[in-house]
Amino acid sequence: MPNLCLSNISELSDHVGESLGCSQWIEIDQPRIDAFAEATGDRQWIHVDTDRAKKESPFGDTIAHGYLTLAVIPSLLDELIEVKGCSRIVNSGLDKLRLKEAVRSGSRIRINAQILNVRFFGGGDARVTFKVKWEIEGCERPACLAEAVLIYFR
Repeated sequence: MPNLCLSNISELSDHVGESLGCSQWIEIDQPRIDAFAEATGDRQWIHVDTDRAKKESPFGDTIAHGYLTLAVIPSLLDELIEVKGCSRIVNSGLDKLRLKEAVRSGSRIRINAQILNVRFFGGGDARVTFKVKWEIEGCERPACLAEAVLIYFR
């Protein structure tokens, strides 16, 4: 069950500035990194060549693609908020994106999020901006910071 369950889109504005808390931890293991590399065609050695990465990478191991780190947001955000009465939710993009720390293979990450603003348009649809921080378990520095923009349609 998500941390915040709303019965309709109009209730989103009641929660501007409110923290949605943290998602569960998920592991970013080598099979997930390899599958992402295969899906995107980005097979750079720092992501997929474990032997070379152990020898040559400044991280001492392979690391997740930055876009893989970003790609987990829909499933993790679903743990934090549910808005009933939507026909669909569309990703509109990311603002103020900063990749801050590499996610090493085998690391666990989660997000924490806050609703920054809500703008209504089109007869009850809403553009919602979330402040999102991707955390790495045991690491003080976040993997990523961004503002995620989603459109909620009635």
